[in-house]
Amino acid sequence: MELKVIDTHSHYDDEAFDEDRDELLKKMLRESVDKIITIGCTMERSRMALELAEKYENIYCAVGIHPEDCYELQADYLEELRKMAQSSKKVVAIGEIGLDYHSEGYKKEKQIEVFKEQLILAKELSLPVVIHSREATLDTMEILREFKPEGVMHCFSGSAEIAREIIDLGMMISFTGVITFKNAKKAVESCSAIPLDRIMLETDCPYMAPVPYRGKRNISSYVYNIAEKIAEIKGITVKEAIETCNENAVRFFGLNK
Repeated sequence: MELKVIDTHSHYDDEAFDEDRDELLKKMLRESVDKIITIGCTMERSRMALELAEKYENIYCAVGIHPEDCYELQADYLEELRKMAQSSKKVVAIGEIGLDYHSEGYKKEKQIEVFKEQLILAKELSLPVVIHSREATLDTMEILREFKPEGVMHCFSGSAEIAREIIDLGMMISFTGVITFKNAKKAVESCSAIPLDRIMLETDCPYMAPVPYRGKRNISSYVYNIAEKIAEIKGITVKEAIETCNENAVRFFGLNK
């Protein structure tokens, strides 16, 4: 694989990588992957993401509280996030943050409160945000219309109409291996509907590996398979898809600073 890819959303703190994390990261960064952004979901996992970013030259991180992990936060969690974000240039975003109404017993009001607090923090720090939205499109879009953040909607699988509105708000959209699945009609339509210069590539690894690796542990080098699908949808070469999406990632996250 001559052209290296950028994975804009991964979770290398996950236990799925405990046995071979360093070996895997070194191999991918040497052979197939240019840069990786590993994403925090809790305070502890954000610290782990930052540790990885500090360890490797071409790994960066986002720090933030995932909506499913927002219910038992310490009173000073925002200050802790602020300190973490300001402690290193390797912190390139606040995330992943947002709303998730999928699991039984979710607390909508608390999720919205923590989401908004982190959007305000990101604006204070002049950092972009990585948005998670699952079965919460109406509320997510209402908040995005209100705050108009510099942000990316990660793991997008919504309608082309919503995709266009996200782009109109000045945001980016990133696609995972889901776009390679046979039943991913909405994601394909959305990708087709938006310009290439607003698209980024991600694995969300270790989850959602693309075809032909579906069901296996996902890794950053599989971004290439997602790029192949984007190229097919857009009617361009894989090289053009990778180069443009890489440029988008570098610009959006400020990876050359």
